Amino acid sequence: MGESAKNLFKKSAAVLHGQEKQQPDSPQQGIRLADFIHANTKQIASEWESFARTLTPAANDMTPLALRDHIQEILAFIVSDINSPETSLEQIQKSQGGKERTSASTAAETHAALRLAGGFNIDQMVSEYRALRASVIKLWSRANTQMNSADIIDLTRFHESIDQELAESVSHYTQKVSYSKDLFMGILSHDLRSPLNVISMSAQMLLGMGAVNERQTVLTKQISESTSRITAIVNDLLDVTRARFGSGLPVIRAPMDMDFVSRQLVDEMRAAYPTRTILLETSGDLKGEWDKARIGQVLSNLIGNAVQYSFKESSIDVTVKGELEEVVLSVHNQGVPIPPEKFGTLFASLTRAVTDEGDHPMEVNLGLGLYITEEIVVSHGGTIDVASSEKDGTTFTARFPRLV
Repeated sequence: MGESAKNLFKKSAAVLHGQEKQQPDSPQQGIRLADFIHANTKQIASEWESFARTLTPAANDMTPLALRDHIQEILAFIVSDINSPETSLEQIQKSQGGKERTSASTAAETHAALRLAGGFNIDQMVSEYRALRASVIKLWSRANTQMNSADIIDLTRFHESIDQELAESVSHYTQKVSYSKDLFMGILSHDLRSPLNVISMSAQMLLGMGAVNERQTVLTKQISESTSRITAIVNDLLDVTRARFGSGLPVIRAPMDMDFVSRQLVDEMRAAYPTRTILLETSGDLKGEWDKARIGQVLSNLIGNAVQYSFKESSIDVTVKGELEEVVLSVHNQGVPIPPEKFGTLFASLTRAVTDEGDHPMEVNLGLGLYITEEIVVSHGGTIDVASSEKDGTTFTARFPRLV
C-alpha cells in the first residue's frame, strides 16, 4: 500500500471512529454522494421503477406512479441523513435501531404498507432496497472514479441510511401482516359463534323433544358434542387474538376456593376421559382472589394436554398446594419426554414439538392450549414452567400469587 493510500485509510478510520462530529474533507474529484443523489433523483427513480416492474405479478397492473411509490421521499431521507453530523456513538445507536424518530410514520414505513396492500411479498420489497443500493453506487461510481476520505465516509453513511430504511420497511411490513392475521382471526372467531350457538341449541331441542328414534338420538348427540368442541376452539382463537393484540387476557378476580374448582374440573375431565386415571391431591390454604373461569381453563388445558400425550396405562397426577404467598398447581404425566430444545417455543401459539418414540416420531400439538394457559397465568401475575425427562415424566407447574 502506498504512503498516500495509508494516510487516506488512517484519516478515514479516525473520522469514522472518533468521538468528534464528522466534518469530511472537500472532494478532490467528482461529486459528493449526497449531492449526486439529489441531482440525479429522476434517473435513480427511473431505475427503481424499472426494477419494481419486474416484481410480478403484483407489478403487472401498477401505474408508474405506484411503482415509484415514496422513492423520492426515501432518497430525500438518505441525502439528509448523509449530510447530518454524526458521532461514533450515534453511529452505533443507529446501527442498533436506536435512531430517534422524527415523525409518526416514515417514508419507508408508508412504502411498506403500500407494497403490502399492492400484493408485494416481503422478499420483493427487500429486493427493491437491494436494487436501489446497487443502482446508486453504480451511477455514482461512474461520475466519481477516484475516492477520497470524504467519499468513503459518505459511502458508509449511505449504507447506514439504506439499512435503516430497510429495517423500518421490514418491521412495518411484518407488523401489518401480524395485525391483519390477528384481525382476520378475531372477526372469523367472533362471527362463527352465532351460528354455532344456533346449531348447539337446535341439537339440544331435538334431544329434548323425545320424538326421535335411537339412531337419530345418536346423530343429534354427535352434532351437539362436535359443536361444543368447535365452540371451544373458537373461544381459544378469541383468547389468542386478545393476547396477540397486546391487551392480555381479561381477568376478573373474585374470592374463590381453588380446592373446589380443581375437584370440579378433575371430575369433569374424568367424565370426558372415562378410560384414564386422573388423580388429585390438594393441601394447604387454597383460598384467594383469582378468576374462577380462567383457573378452570388452566386445569382443563393442562389435564387435556397430559391425557393426549401420556401413556394410556399411566395415571395423570394433579397437585394443588397452598403456600404462604402463592398456590402451586402442577400436572404430571408419564409419556415420551419433550426435547429440551423445544422448551423455548413450548408456550408459543400455533407451534408444534416433535418427540421421538422409537422408529415412530410423534408430533405433539402444543399450540393454542399452552399459549392460552401461559397468558392466563401471567395475567394473574404468576409463572408457569415445565420439566420433562424419560425417568421422571413431564410436569407443568403454574404458580398463582395470592396478591399481585
